[in-house]
Amino acid sequence: MRVAGRAADHTRGRGGLVRLTDHVVSSAYSVGWAVLRRLPGPAAFGLLRLLADLAWLRRTRGVRQLQRNLARVRPDAGEAELRALTRAGMRSYFRYWCEAFRLPDMRPDDIRQSVVTHGGEAFWTAVHSGRGVVAALPHMGNWDFAGAWASTHGTRMTTVAERVRPERLFDRFVAYRAALGIEVLPATGGPDPMQGLTERLRDGGLVVLVADRDLSTRGVEVSFFGEQTRMPAGPAALAVRTGAVLIPVTLWYDGPRMHIHFHDALEKPAASRQAIRTLTQQIADTFAAGIAEHPEDWHMLQRLWIADLTRDHQAALAGDRVAR
Repeated sequence: MRVAGRAADHTRGRGGLVRLTDHVVSSAYSVGWAVLRRLPGPAAFGLLRLLADLAWLRRTRGVRQLQRNLARVRPDAGEAELRALTRAGMRSYFRYWCEAFRLPDMRPDDIRQSVVTHGGEAFWTAVHSGRGVVAALPHMGNWDFAGAWASTHGTRMTTVAERVRPERLFDRFVAYRAALGIEVLPATGGPDPMQGLTERLRDGGLVVLVADRDLSTRGVEVSFFGEQTRMPAGPAALAVRTGAVLIPVTLWYDGPRMHIHFHDALEKPAASRQAIRTLTQQIADTFAAGIAEHPEDWHMLQRLWIADLTRDHQAALAGDRVAR
């Protein structure tokens, strides 16, 4: 009975700690939204640039992982070059967050003038074809900004997002993106998101999915910068299932503007069991080309390649390979 009581006390203690952590995280985002939206633009971006440099100087875990990832992109770079590239990457990443907090206050004309597109004509032709479009993006630039840009042209988009804690923070992000013209389907805790995305595509809609990292056992194994990793099967599976146009997209910053490159639509292989795997590898190859040109705007601060994973995670992936 005493042991059970101690266990209950421990559970209550952990519950309190979780609630405290959730409160701190939610408060931090609330402060960011409040402060950065009120500051003049130069001051807001200057503050986030300073915070990026501080994180880079402290060599936080995310900074160290970003440098390891960029070493795959630039295998011939020396230590000093990689450090400088990582610093630029952190500044780009913090710029993304500054834009995210300030984006709801931007006027449509300002959003349009802040974006330069490449391959836009083919993209709009696909959007207006009525077939539906799946746009697959890596963690580059600011895809929320890209979604807001599409909305200013009268096109709403749908995406999927993992639930984050606390729940009210997830709800706030959903509301924030809805205000930008982006519909968010939760990945868990609701109806099957693949069904919802399929319906949007069959109605001729635009689905946008961030697709450069999926280390679950459901991802498709691909070669990326010469090493094995896993990427989500969703973009390719949706295109095969619905007949939608599949377009890889890369983004980068250039001074005050963000560039969006709509790459050529990927041709779906004839009825083939390997269609999803083939298309996902083509997406990976397109991402690699775009990231190699603008590595400082690739915000990958997490482990990506299978070789970097823990032994337990590698074993789980290996077991899935055998099962298949």
